Amino acid sequence: MKIGIIGTGYVGLVSGVCFAENGNDVICMDKDYEKIKRLKTGDPVIYEPGLEELLKKNLSEKRISFTDSLREVVSRSDIIFLCLPTPPLEDGSVDLSRVLEVSSDLSKYINGYKLIVSKSTVPVGTTQKIRKIISERTKHKFDVVSNPEFLKEGAAVSDFMSPDRVIVGSSSKKAIEIMRELYSSFMRVSERFIVMDERSSELTKYAANSMLALRISFMNELANLAEKLKADIELVRKGIGSDERIGASFLFPGVGYGGSCFPKDVKGLLKIAEENNYDFKILKAIDEINRQQKLVLVNKILRHYRNNIKGKVFTVWGLSYKPRTDDLREAPSLTIIEELLKHGARVNASDPVANNNFRKLYGKKFRNVKLFENNYTALGNSYGLILVTEWNEFRNIDLEKASRLMKSKVIFDGRNIYDPRLVKEYGFKYYGIGR
Repeated sequence: MKIGIIGTGYVGLVSGVCFAENGNDVICMDKDYEKIKRLKTGDPVIYEPGLEELLKKNLSEKRISFTDSLREVVSRSDIIFLCLPTPPLEDGSVDLSRVLEVSSDLSKYINGYKLIVSKSTVPVGTTQKIRKIISERTKHKFDVVSNPEFLKEGAAVSDFMSPDRVIVGSSSKKAIEIMRELYSSFMRVSERFIVMDERSSELTKYAANSMLALRISFMNELANLAEKLKADIELVRKGIGSDERIGASFLFPGVGYGGSCFPKDVKGLLKIAEENNYDFKILKAIDEINRQQKLVLVNKILRHYRNNIKGKVFTVWGLSYKPRTDDLREAPSLTIIEELLKHGARVNASDPVANNNFRKLYGKKFRNVKLFENNYTALGNSYGLILVTEWNEFRNIDLEKASRLMKSKVIFDGRNIYDPRLVKEYGFKYYGIGR
């Protein structure tokens, strides 16, 4: 199939590369010419395991190409995916300006039947808006469908190649059959192609992420209670996760969720509820719990040092909001670092892949933060190791080495990846979440 991708951000690039890998002819478009130049050389710009290899492979086999021309991507494609940014506004609503602007602009270049696919996370009713805009500007036949993405950063390529479900919102039989054929090669083992109306499809994306955010926030609240009761949340997690009605996923307590989806989608769904005069109490609680949870480790640090950390060096291991990505959007590390600096502390930080992104995006704001490529070097003269992101590189810590490097032997484990008993055997004071 001839597929066009408009927007080469996280979702657009992964989608384009994976469609090409399954034999489709893909052309990706972005208005950022410098980015397009890098993509043409095989540089994916973002970090995602497996993406660079597949990008280079499909470039060499000429199944994927890149352009900054909207005319080219529309005229050459039968199926056009809108993978455009929908950033949150200050009030929690979604900025649809880019989606609606591109919908209007692409209408001029439609030269035959086109299937327009809304892949971005958008408020309920957006697919209908896109259809209205295009219908006013072209006489050619077309369909618009909703096809929300459910990719996990750090596993996006495998998620796309083997999806647990594909949701298509449409009432057009023609469009549904085209989408079914397009995704059939990705669903050879299990058939989970789910068709529904557009509005339900759009709501499903918000509902899924908000449900996962609910589980995380519930466990964080339970962890805080467990700590007061002198119970171990890790044992509680295993106990409830073994219940097949609950399952083990998203039950890990920590320093809060971040990234591009959960925070934005929780706030987005809250805004949708507000606009429809519904008081979504549980969603408000999820958002507030997550905000407070990002401060949990800072509060532990302040209590340990009796509110006096001025001039003290602390080491942050992990900057990205989760392992296997360099994404810093809404990352708990940012809140933790900001609070430490406010109290006069100094910060050393290390992340396997996110250092450059941190330097580029937050270098000016956090100019006093020292970044280290070697995580142990970052421990020099430190008054505390703060584990924020559970990268595998941080799991098997050399406690003897860390002990020699640090000024004060204290570990603040924001992901409960260390064994408290083992840590204490090496003379460390240990603070976890709910333990």
